[in-house]
Amino acid sequence: MNRQNKIVIGLNLDKHLYGVIAAILSALSLFLPYISLEGEKKSLVAACMELAGQDTFSRSYLFVYMTVFFAAVSAVMAVVSFFKTTVALVKIWQCLQAISTVFWGLLMFSTRTICKAAGISGNFLNKNLGYGYWLGFVFSFVALLLVMKVTRTNRGYIALTVLGVIWLFPILWIVLTAFRAEQGYYVGYFIPHGFTFDNFINLFTNNSVLPFGRWWLNTLIVATCSCVINTLIVLGTSYVLSRTRFAGRKAFMNILMIIGMFPGFMSLIAVYNILKGLGLNQSLMALIVVSAAGAAMGYHVSKGFFDTIPKAIDEAAIIDGASRLQIFLHVTLPLSKSIIVYTVLGGFLGAWSDYIFPSMLFGDKQSSYTVAVGLFWLTDFKRIDTYYTQFAAGAVVVALPIVILFIWLQRFYVEGLSGSVKG
Repeated sequence: MNRQNKIVIGLNLDKHLYGVIAAILSALSLFLPYISLEGEKKSLVAACMELAGQDTFSRSYLFVYMTVFFAAVSAVMAVVSFFKTTVALVKIWQCLQAISTVFWGLLMFSTRTICKAAGISGNFLNKNLGYGYWLGFVFSFVALLLVMKVTRTNRGYIALTVLGVIWLFPILWIVLTAFRAEQGYYVGYFIPHGFTFDNFINLFTNNSVLPFGRWWLNTLIVATCSCVINTLIVLGTSYVLSRTRFAGRKAFMNILMIIGMFPGFMSLIAVYNILKGLGLNQSLMALIVVSAAGAAMGYHVSKGFFDTIPKAIDEAAIIDGASRLQIFLHVTLPLSKSIIVYTVLGGFLGAWSDYIFPSMLFGDKQSSYTVAVGLFWLTDFKRIDTYYTQFAAGAVVVALPIVILFIWLQRFYVEGLSGSVKG
């Protein structure tokens, strides 16, 4: 059949036939060796039939059933769309092909459990996947690319989806581990066999061993105080450097820029000795003081924002008799809500997630730990097997306030980088 003479509005049929062939080859790969371990070879169809005849059932089996089902259905729909080409049928095939590709990819994460249930002995690794699996996955992916070209869908969505899955996978792993009923650091499966809230409950009740509530409160105090003080210092420094001219201004800005290029941990020992001499070591006040002392070096973004506010506004206010302080408080700041939010978020996030300096500062004084130091303490090789699920629960608890705060203030955060005056 000559597809070049057939025209369907909304479709590009040049690669339609190749996409159909790729989908069919992906379905045929179901009958090729899916696993090859210690001389035993099984296809996906054979594994599916063996698992279906068992009395027990595991969530991992779903990946086998769904992979076989969607690979077959997407191939059938590809053939149907070839002989009766409509936009609706091709888009249905595209959706089925996308789901099939996802299940082909997820299958590698459940193969260990599938091998055990199917009676295949040996220590499974992904390198033991047979060529039938890899051919099926590759042909399914190629078919998806081609059908997206047929429907004129931007293939960049695939890259974004793959990157999104890569970024979300560790987060999903931590969340599932936080609700996992089985203890232990490493388990050979992704989805927990049992779910529980005990990991979260133990964080705040087992104070004799794990004072997580105290750590969380310490972090909140340090982050809040540092956030407020740093924001005032950064905004004040940025406004002065943006709006005033004085002797040594350029040199001062250059010095701050050069100092800011050096990693902060280079001065940790010196800072620690100074704090020890002042009697502030192993205290939360030390974190707040050190954070405020270096806050002015983060003036660059705020100064750039203030530079976008027309100076004519300041001049008009001066003519009306306003002082510099009044201009800053009643004119500049109301126009700078986005950069204020940006500075607040930056200050809060920095203090909330800081680990290097607090870990050196507090030493063995566990009552002063912040959550970053406390959670790392749980990952020591002597404790990780016992407390790993609680560590994951703690990571979720720590992340939630940040996620909520960022989603709520995201619009201002983006605007803070784009300037105050549009158009």
